[in-house]
Amino acid sequence: MQYQPGCRTAGAINREIIRYGVNFRHNGCAAPLFRQDAGMNLVADLFWSFRSPYSYLAIARYRALAASHDVTINLRPVYPLAIRQPDFFERNHPNWLSYTMRDMIRVAQFHGIPFGPPRPDPIVQDMATRAIAAEQPYIYRLTRLGQAASRRGKSLGLAHEAAQLIWGGAQDWHLGDHLAGAARRAGLDLAELDAEAEADAALLDNEIAANQVALEIAGHWGVPTLVFDGEPFFGQDRIEMAKWRMEQKGLRPR
Repeated sequence: MQYQPGCRTAGAINREIIRYGVNFRHNGCAAPLFRQDAGMNLVADLFWSFRSPYSYLAIARYRALAASHDVTINLRPVYPLAIRQPDFFERNHPNWLSYTMRDMIRVAQFHGIPFGPPRPDPIVQDMATRAIAAEQPYIYRLTRLGQAASRRGKSLGLAHEAAQLIWGGAQDWHLGDHLAGAARRAGLDLAELDAEAEADAALLDNEIAANQVALEIAGHWGVPTLVFDGEPFFGQDRIEMAKWRMEQKGLRPR
């Protein structure tokens, strides 16, 4: 049987659905046909987190690709590992944090991307002990806003605009008009999104959980991961490879 990227058994898929408690339809292990939207653009899904520095370091290039080529990239937000696996950081190698900090800074420098520590961090965390706080006022709001934008087909723009504030050095990005301006630049209204995020929180969280299930069914668990034609491309250093694969399926400049 020919290998099919992202293919998993029906049993494994069902276990993921039960684990996350969401409704998710999947066509099993049939080789997927690459998707096209109504405008005959190729379609890909970008699984992404507001707390992930590497998601930030990837998103401008993915947004530029969608603008310059005939591909629609649907950004599907997920909660970060700090929420999904609160003990993740405690279980990591002691060198993990220092190396990651060094690496993200040099990636930003290499690509000329403005970069600074988030103020405040979208995740409330004790950096000395790596313990995750029970109350998380920022990441739930951000991720639900992202999913509300996804319902409108504008999550790629909102995530990019917001991430530039969070990871681009803006002080108190959560206060004042910062996020309202980000939403406006993405063609959205923050007040409308906030109202929906509050009134429809349970359904939005269900959709976000379904995004995570879809990511794992595609064959990965981390972000940023772009999934095209059933094949996952994990990391900010796989963008050119993802583009190469799309070109094999007919990707063209606009």
